[in-house]
Amino acid sequence: MNKKENKIEISRHSLAHILAMAVMSLYPEAKLGMGPAIENGFYYDFDLDQKLTPDDLPKIEKRMREIIKEKTAFQKKTVSKKEAASILQNQPYKLEILQDLPGDKVSLYRSGDFTDLCRGPHISSTEEIDPSSFKLSRLAGAYWKGDEKNPMLQRVYGLAFSTTKELKSYLHQLEEAQKRDHRQLGSQLDLFHIDPKIGPGLILWHPAGAILKRIVENYVLDEYLKNGYQLVGTPHIAKINLWETSGHTNFYQESMFPPLHLAEKKQKEKEDYQLKPMNCPFHILIYQSQTRSYRDLPLRYTELGTVYRYEKSGTLHGLTRVRGFTQDDAHIWCRADQLEAELKQVLRFAIKILQTFGFRKYDIYLSNRPAKYIGSEESWELATGALKKALEAMKINYLLDQEGGVFYGPKIDIKIKDSIGRPWQCSTIQVDFNLPEKFDLSFINARGEKERPIMIHRALLGSIERFLSILLENCAGDLPFWLAPTQLVILPVSKKYKKEAGKISSQFTAQGFRCQLNDKEETVSKRIREGELKKIPYLVVIGEKEVKSQILTIRQRGKKKLAKVSFDELQKTMKALIQKKK
Repeated sequence: MNKKENKIEISRHSLAHILAMAVMSLYPEAKLGMGPAIENGFYYDFDLDQKLTPDDLPKIEKRMREIIKEKTAFQKKTVSKKEAASILQNQPYKLEILQDLPGDKVSLYRSGDFTDLCRGPHISSTEEIDPSSFKLSRLAGAYWKGDEKNPMLQRVYGLAFSTTKELKSYLHQLEEAQKRDHRQLGSQLDLFHIDPKIGPGLILWHPAGAILKRIVENYVLDEYLKNGYQLVGTPHIAKINLWETSGHTNFYQESMFPPLHLAEKKQKEKEDYQLKPMNCPFHILIYQSQTRSYRDLPLRYTELGTVYRYEKSGTLHGLTRVRGFTQDDAHIWCRADQLEAELKQVLRFAIKILQTFGFRKYDIYLSNRPAKYIGSEESWELATGALKKALEAMKINYLLDQEGGVFYGPKIDIKIKDSIGRPWQCSTIQVDFNLPEKFDLSFINARGEKERPIMIHRALLGSIERFLSILLENCAGDLPFWLAPTQLVILPVSKKYKKEAGKISSQFTAQGFRCQLNDKEETVSKRIREGELKKIPYLVVIGEKEVKSQILTIRQRGKKKLAKVSFDELQKTMKALIQKKK
């Protein structure tokens, strides 16, 4: 953390205390929970008899500004736990935190009449904060200590930046993000919905959404097959023993659905099965199904595999966080002398794929060993070193994500930036020495001896569902022509021209374009408006002039003026857009 980041972090933490001071001033009976600094701001949890509403936020915010203008000092005091308990005797949640703290001494911060249990640090005085550089943003419920068995507290969130200009810029970004919310676009464009009759985090794809998903999947799969990957397919469940061997039951249990208890009635045998959270063990078993030679390597398997993860209901969000999703998954087995070349190839490939979808700005992270892991430190150092070497050989600047690796290996993550500057995690490339060991994988080397292969896990788009949410928000639903589920709609001006419009629609369809005929008994202007709301790239109007001249009248998305083109000209333009993928 650099000096500027540290300064804003301290200011945000101090604003959380000022928020608590304001709430205690307005609601003296409030019980205080926790109040940390977070990314872009801060929050504080309160136990209040009355339910706060958004209308209360301006009042609390006003009181915070009054406190700031009073130039209140933050004074740190180190006291015994006994003395702290006496000072905080009316704050049960603080007393509970106090009991959990190690040692005999704790630090308190006093600001005017307000005292809080806190290790700090804080600003020296409220006058260091620009009163117009923060804003209370929203309310939420939060279980005490994140445990559903504990009381539900009221959480007040705030945004805070170094300057008013930075705050305004971020608020503008939020406004843009709200306009681009993929959940709203999903409804407007009739792409998908989540039905409570099925369950949270499980997507129902409508025809347009299913087509969009298939276009993306077909494109990446075709690219993978052109680049030396072989297609495999695997089931959605497997015996629990498989996940015990892979280590998932020990290291990934919280993210897995509970086991399925299946019984063979005739034999009266009971087997436990597990919905797959990952595709890796299945691909490993395909590798293991026959003897492999050093000449077979590198061996690359790919699958558009649907996996299931038990995400907590509170974290589910549209397509970005779901319980069932499809990965453009692949696993590569290679020799040690092939590892660097394979990693470089995957990195180049990932960047090319992302750029094809319009993402040209990104940050790359190297994630090393987490606190909970399998395998030896030596194997982790080898794997991390291989990733680092590939990045440095390609002269790629990267950031270190400390302890950000998965339990079986370190990884490279590519975080793309969308059109309003938000980062999104997409591609991931992982080197794994551990699963080949756990499954006793081998190949016959040039000396005729068994040797352990190195395994690379990679997903270039990651979750297809999540990638589609990013794609929709990046272009605000105005999908590039090659991705649009419906590329053009033919609109006869009346019943008289329905037959001719139908014929033109069939001609475009025969040429491989995704074309629809809209011959509803509605005005042309109303049908054009419908097409604009659906963000259709081309709307083609067919009337008497068009039939006689064989020249089409078209409205192109984003352009107000109608244009006149021939069938062949429009077809040529559309084919070029598909070929160039612009």
